[in-house]
Amino acid sequence: MTNNSNSGSSTSTRPGDSDPTAAADETTHFGFEQVPVAEKERRVGHVFRSVANRYDIMNDVMSLGSHRLIKRFTVELSALRAGHKVLDLAGGTGDFSIRFAPLVGKEGHVVLADINESMLKIGRDRIIDKGIGSNISFAQLNAESLPFTNDSFDCVCIAYGLRNITNKDAALESMHRVLKPGGRALILEFSKPTNKIMEKAYDAYTNLWPLAGKLITGDGDSYRYLVESIRMHPDQESLIQMMQAAGLENCKYHNVMSGICAIHIGFKPLPL
Repeated sequence: MTNNSNSGSSTSTRPGDSDPTAAADETTHFGFEQVPVAEKERRVGHVFRSVANRYDIMNDVMSLGSHRLIKRFTVELSALRAGHKVLDLAGGTGDFSIRFAPLVGKEGHVVLADINESMLKIGRDRIIDKGIGSNISFAQLNAESLPFTNDSFDCVCIAYGLRNITNKDAALESMHRVLKPGGRALILEFSKPTNKIMEKAYDAYTNLWPLAGKLITGDGDSYRYLVESIRMHPDQESLIQMMQAAGLENCKYHNVMSGICAIHIGFKPLPL
């Protein structure tokens, strides 16, 4: 998640950031690799199409089941109530939408959104199979330019998705725009461990993910990218600064498992 310029080429200021109007030779990171900005979306899309069918199984394997508790805590921080409208951005296989739907009730609404059609299809099928889709709709979209009117949602949640977005600043600004005044942005993402021993152990453990991905999904390269994308994601304080630059206020974060994950919260200011 360095700003260099030479021979007419440039690199995004923060990992993963880019200007949609930038010159064709601008690059950004895809894991540890620098690629043209226009190519990153295509390559990330290929990663998630490749892993979609076994994405939830791999979540259990990689997190040793802890992702379920982390998601439960994140949902608690959403403060959703009956009648609220929530955008589950990069919602993939629908874990959060399934949790959000009963909280907002029949008067509320959940939009499960993802840029990747394979992930979104799995999420839609899971929700239909559970018979809980009466207050959930589905949208394939790009988080950098959300196709909703201003002030639409009480909460916008993005879980384990921000690090895969090419222009994170644009996505945060778009999230801010579609939030209602006083609404909250909720960002769950891998982050930077605060304990050095934990950091070394975590690095060693995540280095095994490509092998696990190869054995379980037949695709080790996609999980190698996922590990590298975690390493490149902004740390907790850097993400706070990005959220504030996008117009969010009262931004804070909760470290989970000594900072292996962090849940960031920010609010759209109320009118003066």
